[in-house]
Amino acid sequence: MYLCAQIMKQKILEKSKELFLNLGFKSVTMDEIATALGVSKKTIYKYFTNKTDLVDAVTEFMFDTICNSIDEICARKLNPIDELFFIKRAVLEHLNDEKSSPVYQLQKYYPKIYASLKQKQFHMMHKTIQDNLERGIQSGLFRESIDKDFISRMYFNGMVGIKDQELFPLKKYSMNTLMDYYLEYHLRGISTEKGIKQLENQLTKK
Repeated sequence: MYLCAQIMKQKILEKSKELFLNLGFKSVTMDEIATALGVSKKTIYKYFTNKTDLVDAVTEFMFDTICNSIDEICARKLNPIDELFFIKRAVLEHLNDEKSSPVYQLQKYYPKIYASLKQKQFHMMHKTIQDNLERGIQSGLFRESIDKDFISRMYFNGMVGIKDQELFPLKKYSMNTLMDYYLEYHLRGISTEKGIKQLENQLTKK
């Protein structure tokens, strides 16, 4: 019985994630999720009190999934510059290229959930980027003089900033383009000549 309940809850999370990413957190109703799953709305309410509770669970589910992918990439100990591009591709894949602006909608319609998610993202990314910077310095790709704590905070701030649709409307920039531009901007600012060559080699692969 417990296993069946866990399977159903997982299915609800996965289908809700798919719909939220394709159509937006605000647009999708509980009725539409139930219809897409082929179950009654009452079944969904067995596991989630209301839509806000479901959105909270889905964002936690997406965060954990993305963190697992990032951990797997970092465990490979790739070239630090290549690693950032692999992480970018993995994040975009999990977020469906952010075509429905999920982060923007989350911030606008579910600000408490967004604030909690942002804090978790910061702690995860801060450590990941500091480790990336340390390995980059050790391998001669990044300048020894950089302040790792400052740069990692600036990196997070920039990644959050490019998702501001008033500054960077998706009609003008795709999220993939924005992230490529930002990664190049970030890496050119901290790289040695050796690092610049590696970056330019990575850019030719796009």
